[in-house]
Amino acid sequence: MKIDHCNALITGASSGIGREFAQQLAGRAQSLVLVARNEERLSEARNKLTRQHPSLTVHIRKTDLANHSAVEELNAWLEHEKIHVDLLINNAGLGDSGAFATSDPRRNEQMTLVNVVALTFLTRSLLPQMIARKRGAILNVSSSAGFLPIPGFAVYAATKAYVTSFSEALRAELRETGVSVCTLCPGPVHTEFQEVAKRPGEQPEGGPGFVHVPVEQVVRDALAALEADRPLVIPGFAMKVGMLLVRLTPMPILRWASRFRRNEISL
Repeated sequence: MKIDHCNALITGASSGIGREFAQQLAGRAQSLVLVARNEERLSEARNKLTRQHPSLTVHIRKTDLANHSAVEELNAWLEHEKIHVDLLINNAGLGDSGAFATSDPRRNEQMTLVNVVALTFLTRSLLPQMIARKRGAILNVSSSAGFLPIPGFAVYAATKAYVTSFSEALRAELRETGVSVCTLCPGPVHTEFQEVAKRPGEQPEGGPGFVHVPVEQVVRDALAALEADRPLVIPGFAMKVGMLLVRLTPMPILRWASRFRRNEISL
């Protein structure tokens, strides 16, 4: 899909990768719908984008994606306003780091609701109109964490494994419909995500510096992959190589390696 003159909806658009998607699409899109919980940040983003691009229409919608009623209200608002989305970027996500046995049950529920349930609902809601117009694209932001079970990120990695698997199956279903699906699987990116995911009194997880990719590059690579109709994009050479090796490694070896991770968590 060519994204010029598209009408894009971006979840998690108030910060990080989502806000960068809005910034990079602003010069090309016809309209943007920015969705997040922080209305003040959404307003700031809209004001900045419309100053830079006076012809751009920017809608903002304060929505807690962990609240299913709020997600339904978002969909009803789109229908009422007759906003026809042809680029859906399911970017919003929640994380958590630490042993599952000491995790917050409410946080686990919120992760599942945002990372899985809301993403699935919005995709199901907006997909039929894309198919009817034979034009559209869905970009699901997964994670490299979804390629394997990760001790210390058990629920988060599992939700992202769902996103990657769901996206691949959906892409196969939509072949020849004019609607494309791409999965973005970034590694570590310097955003607020790590700070929010860490537990009180702990340092945020980051990974070695050489695997970090600037948020600008992550979004550029994702949009380029979407336009090239590629099924999956892993930004950064180091992460591409690392994830290739992970995906080729037999599970018994991965289980053996995970013992060292479990030892770290128990310390």
